[in-house]
Amino acid sequence: MADVDVVVVGAGVLGRSIAYALACAEPGLRIVVSGQHGPGASQAAGAMLGVLGEVTAAALRTRHGELRLAMAVEATARWPAWREGVRERAGVAAPADGYGAGTYILLNAASGPLDESALEAVRAAGARYGLPVEESAVSDVPAYRPLDNDRALRAVFLPQERFLDARRWLQTLDAALRALPNVRRTGAGRLRAHGNAYELAVRHGKFRAGRVVVAAGAWSSALLDRVDPELPVLPVVAAEGTAVALRPTAPVPPVVLRTPNRAYACGLHAVPQADGTWYLGASAAPVLHPGDAPTAGALRFLLDAGLGQLHHGLTDARIDRVHHGNRPVGLDGHPLLGNVGRPGLWVATGTHRDGLHASPLIAQEIAAEILHGTPSPWLAPWQPGRKPIADRTAAEAVEEAAAHHAALAAESRMRPPLTGDWPGLLADAYRQLMEQTYARMPDGYVLPPELAPLGYEHGPALAKLARSHLDRLAGGESPGGR
Repeated sequence: MADVDVVVVGAGVLGRSIAYALACAEPGLRIVVSGQHGPGASQAAGAMLGVLGEVTAAALRTRHGELRLAMAVEATARWPAWREGVRERAGVAAPADGYGAGTYILLNAASGPLDESALEAVRAAGARYGLPVEESAVSDVPAYRPLDNDRALRAVFLPQERFLDARRWLQTLDAALRALPNVRRTGAGRLRAHGNAYELAVRHGKFRAGRVVVAAGAWSSALLDRVDPELPVLPVVAAEGTAVALRPTAPVPPVVLRTPNRAYACGLHAVPQADGTWYLGASAAPVLHPGDAPTAGALRFLLDAGLGQLHHGLTDARIDRVHHGNRPVGLDGHPLLGNVGRPGLWVATGTHRDGLHASPLIAQEIAAEILHGTPSPWLAPWQPGRKPIADRTAAEAVEEAAAHHAALAAESRMRPPLTGDWPGLLADAYRQLMEQTYARMPDGYVLPPELAPLGYEHGPALAKLARSHLDRLAGGESPGGR
């Protein structure tokens, strides 16, 4: 048994970043990072370091949507110094990471009203935070060759929206951690409470620490349940996603092409990678438990949408790699960041699409809380032991979820019959389905619209999961205190 100061459980970008921030802040700390590569979110990311590109009209109408946007803006400000510091620590082992700036958002014909409202929200958010949003002629968008019936009606350019190659960034973080003498990497292990401390058992030994950070992505809830099944921590589910890396015959433009967020997902996007490939993403399917491989339907949708909406010339591109991952999502759609209400135990997960972009901020703020005990105002809204956040009424969530369904139908080129009021009948059917779905949820829980498919595909299990969390909170547990 080896005594250490901090154990970080998680092999993704948040786990590595938190370990790096801790080790740099206190060189005397003995830190163990435990985890193994798998179908997590980080390895499958693009990655867009998105701020304005992630904005939607619905999110801007909510308090916590505004807080998420403010975090994204703050993370953007931290990225240059953070990246420079990590690369400097990694030294010659740091690979080229494809870091660049510039994003075109395309409002195309394969869309619904959600896209238009999202584009106006992007402009409003840009004006609020002083971030440029420039109108662009569609003909000026580089390497853009959609099918005529999918062509863009309008485009805007975000010159300060950054991107990088996620896999190269993880390699850089690994190199930086190897250069820190106080950090030890291990494979996956079993974590359990051991008196006032925690014990991590791995293949070649055991480690005991008084402080632990669980940053295990979509697997975090299962891990925490094994530590203490009575912890009143908001459950985390997964948004399973698939992307492909294409190797085209022509050079890849050094900008991101994307649509607004739509249809439960992050919008269609193409991100240049450091090795010359084009990352085409991404599908999104909310699931209760992480999936281990892409589905045929996800790949079919992704390629059909990418070739039709972005560049039909990519038909001849070689598929270099298929990416598959599970984005962690808090049951209320928001992240879990901070102490879980048990001494020495922190969690950092549930970030959905924001984890890699927000990683500098989350890592630095978690490290400061652990080392100095000072609550972070950035993390305060996301305490893991909270009641589910509900910025919308159930009726408002029903309307938004129905609009997402209509957007999915539009992107799938569904053409209703022109006899009677079929478009109206379909809209009513979406709304009725959502009303039935939301009526099954327990009082105190409003299903976030982006997770609505969970409600009608796994309604009883989802309702049980939400009810179990609410019952734990009602049992007198502290709602996320220290």
